[in-house]
Amino acid sequence: MPALARRISPWFLLLVGITALGGVLAAVAVPAGSDALAIAGVFVIVLGGWTVSLCLHEYGHAITAYRGGDTSVALKGYLTLDIRRYTDPGLSLVLPLIILLIGGLPLPGGAVWINQWALRSRGWRSAVSLAGPAANLVVGIVLIVTVAVFTSMPPPLAAGLSALALFQIVAVVLNLLPVPGLDGWGAIEPFLSVPAQRFGAKVRPWAPLALLGVLLFVPGISTLFFAATQLLYSLVGGDSQLAGQGFSALFFWRYL
Repeated sequence: MPALARRISPWFLLLVGITALGGVLAAVAVPAGSDALAIAGVFVIVLGGWTVSLCLHEYGHAITAYRGGDTSVALKGYLTLDIRRYTDPGLSLVLPLIILLIGGLPLPGGAVWINQWALRSRGWRSAVSLAGPAANLVVGIVLIVTVAVFTSMPPPLAAGLSALALFQIVAVVLNLLPVPGLDGWGAIEPFLSVPAQRFGAKVRPWAPLALLGVLLFVPGISTLFFAATQLLYSLVGGDSQLAGQGFSALFFWRYL
C-alpha cells in the first residue's frame, strides 16, 4: 500500500487540535473563575471529540475491510482519517451534529463504501461492520480510564471528557441494534436468508430515521434505551455524575 494512501490527513490533525483547544479552555476555566470558559471548553471537547471519533469509527471499518481483502479502500482515501472522505458535509456531518445537540443521540455520521464481494468470507463482512462500534468502545474506555487515573484533573475538563465518553457508549449501543442501515444489522446480514437480506436492502434508507423517531418521541422506549446505555457506561467504569455535569454544560441553553 502506498504511503500516501495511509498518511494521516492534516484535516484529522486539525480536528484533534480543536478538541485539544477545548480541553485547554476547560482546564483554565477554574483558575480564571469563568463559567463561560468552562461551557465553551466542554462544548468544543464534545463536538470536536465526536468528529474525531467519527473518523476513527469509519477508519475501523476501512482498515478491517482492507485486511479482509478490499484493497480499494486505500485508493478511496479511507485509511487517511480524512473526514472529507467519510462524509457529505450536510447530511453526514451537520445533520447528525444538530441531532446530537437537540436530542443527545450520537447518530453515525459517516460512511465508507466497501466492496463486499472483495471480502474473503462472511466472517470478514461481519467483522467490518463490528469494527466501527469497536472503535467507539475503545475511545470511550480510554476516556473513562483517563478521567479515573488523573483525579486532579480540573472538573470542567473531567466533565467534558466524561460526557464524550458517554456519547461513545451510546454510539456503541445504538450502532449495534439489528436495524437495517446500522452496523448491528451489517454484522448479522451475511448470515441471514436471501429474503431477509432483500428486506433489509429495501428498508435500509429509512429504517435508521424511523428508529431515531422512536427514540426521540416515544418516552418508554427512549427511557429504556438511555437507561441501558447509562448502565453500560457505569459497568465500564464511567462516572455518571461527571457525565451529567458535562451534559449540563453542553446543553447549557436548556437551563437559561
